[in-house]
Amino acid sequence: MNTELAGKEYPPTEPYLVGREKIREFAGAVQASNPVHFNVDAATAAGYDDLVAPPTFTIVVQQRGLDQLLADDSAGIELHRVVHGDQRFNIVRPILAGDELTVKFRVATVRPLGGNAMVSTEADILDAAGVLVATSYATLVVGGDE
Repeated sequence: MNTELAGKEYPPTEPYLVGREKIREFAGAVQASNPVHFNVDAATAAGYDDLVAPPTFTIVVQQRGLDQLLADDSAGIELHRVVHGDQRFNIVRPILAGDELTVKFRVATVRPLGGNAMVSTEADILDAAGVLVATSYATLVVGGDE
């Protein structure tokens, strides 16, 4: 694991268009039962323009940034040595069907821990106008050499 990765920022990802069926599938998978995740009429009656993604849907979009880190040869991360340690979200506004989102991903810190490394990341999720929708924080535990 390259400990000098701390502070590295990756270029914004290609836009991700949030679809109704993706929201419905995700909501079903995480057992979110609020009708605003499944029914457009319920979402509009609640004051939204379209279906509302559950808050943890943020991880779907964040993954596009994380993929940049995992594909970065200079990071020295082997996926089979990675364990997800922590996940947090700061939601500025709900994600809605029809949103076109990009991710600005950065490695916040890399902290050696025994033979492993704790890698803290931050992913700003922006709408098509460049306005912050959410920030996703993740910590990965990357195992050292065998």
